[in-house]
Amino acid sequence: MMNNHTLVKEFILMGFPLGPDMRMFLLGLSSLLYAFTLMGNGVILGLISLEARLHTPMYFFLSHLALVDISYACNTVPQMLVNLLDPVKPISYAGCITQTLLFLTFALTECLLLVVMSYDRYVAICHPLRYPVIMSWRVCITLSLSSWVLGFLLALAHLILLLPLTLCSPQKINHFFCEILAILKLACADTHINEILVLAGAASVLVGPLSSIVISYMRILWAVLHIQSREGRQKAFSTCSSHLCVVGLFYGTAIIMYIGPEHGNPKGQKKYLLLFHSLFNPMLNPLIYSLRNNEVKGALKRMLGNRRPS
Repeated sequence: MMNNHTLVKEFILMGFPLGPDMRMFLLGLSSLLYAFTLMGNGVILGLISLEARLHTPMYFFLSHLALVDISYACNTVPQMLVNLLDPVKPISYAGCITQTLLFLTFALTECLLLVVMSYDRYVAICHPLRYPVIMSWRVCITLSLSSWVLGFLLALAHLILLLPLTLCSPQKINHFFCEILAILKLACADTHINEILVLAGAASVLVGPLSSIVISYMRILWAVLHIQSREGRQKAFSTCSSHLCVVGLFYGTAIIMYIGPEHGNPKGQKKYLLLFHSLFNPMLNPLIYSLRNNEVKGALKRMLGNRRPS
């Protein structure tokens, strides 16, 4: 046992148990989806910054969501691609801990941003006359910064509990990135308390905000049904349905991964689910907002029209 208590300097990410051909296929597919993620969210950021009609609180929060999605993908996907090319290439201890901190920060920040976005839609639809006062730019900046800061502090709290643990050899993480529960499996000591704290934190961060989103949308639905104008109802449903799709994708996969029962959900399946969460969610978010939002589609058409040679 004393030989196993060595100073950890690096880890080997086990990734996925695939043959060379499947590994190359996953490498090509992941690279393509990664490029689409960067391009799609980059287009959303560009449209919102350049189009004056999109300088509203809703699109201000959407720009932060796009920034989180880009950061989220950049934190996990490049290391996974390196691992697919060279399965035995190690990642340093500092790099692994940094990746864990950033993953938790971006995930928690996105969770909180989705709550802020639902509150914005609630105020816009249920209190339209007071909307400019309630959702002033000062309030919007405070809410967005609070989401980032609180996400980082919650992630840092989990990391502080992880760092004192002694890790045993061999330093092989059964995942495609440095996921916190996978790192805890390497600890020499009992990590039952740490795992309970991670799951309790996930439950509080996921269930609490999701409940507030559901309550907000119940009140929004009630308000929309009382809108007399058919065009007004369609516009409200259009903007809200985009946000609900993103909420469903994010919270659905996150709840299954961290709160769902272990039986019937083997670790391998959850690893693939987290791959979907890391690759597809950031890529689908800009598609959902662009395809289901007339203002974003209009801004994109105007930008493309201005670039055409006369």
